[in-house]
Amino acid sequence: MAVTSPHSESVPRHVAIVMDGNGRWARKRFMPRGLGHKAGVDALVKVVQASADRGIGYLTVFAFSSENWKRPEEEVSGLMSLLLVALSKHLTKLKADGVRIRIAGDLANVSEKVRNALLDAEAATVGNARLTLTVAFNYGGRWDIVQACQRAIAAGVAADKLDEAALSRHMAMSYAPDPDLFIRTGGEVRLSNFLLWQSAYAELVFTECLWPDFDADELDRALAVYAQRERRFGDVGSSGQGEGGIGHALSASSSGNP
Repeated sequence: MAVTSPHSESVPRHVAIVMDGNGRWARKRFMPRGLGHKAGVDALVKVVQASADRGIGYLTVFAFSSENWKRPEEEVSGLMSLLLVALSKHLTKLKADGVRIRIAGDLANVSEKVRNALLDAEAATVGNARLTLTVAFNYGGRWDIVQACQRAIAAGVAADKLDEAALSRHMAMSYAPDPDLFIRTGGEVRLSNFLLWQSAYAELVFTECLWPDFDADELDRALAVYAQRERRFGDVGSSGQGEGGIGHALSASSSGNP
């Protein structure tokens, strides 16, 4: 597919991705899971470049969830090592390409070596503005909401003043607009505790494509789906058909539409 114009209104400002399917990709090829994760890093590098080329301003990826600690210790250790290698290998190029790296997640419980590598990547790219790549690391949507409440309380926000706007200012990604497009690869159809607050009105696209196979063409397919959606944010929109409500739900169910 052709590259979409960066000035096109059909291009989402912020894309969030659950990069799922590395292990299954490796298993299909009789490879260790670690090689699937390595292939996933290579896919991410390509998607970052493709996103920047298409004028997407913010790309947020679910790299390591707060639940991923439950995986076998060997796999977790391998993921941490892979992160360090990936940063060492790709940071210079990302910086040169105008990509700003930001980290969202609880870094208190990760090793000092990994924490320093992530913070160093943030510092090295702080002056870039072409694309903000947020790496959600040891992140969970519920954790984010809880920590935002804690930070708001610590900042002296009174209970009767704690509205949506006030809480949003204390979320881990308060610097970014809410995601317009939420993509999950690998065939699973769930949010998996990713950006629960921020994705309230994101357009959801689920694809069977395993993450290591996700490339610029797959991104364009997701963008094409997004471009066909009418975003109403609870209003009736140009179609005159409002969101939500019992009548809408029954109509969608009977017609077979999501």
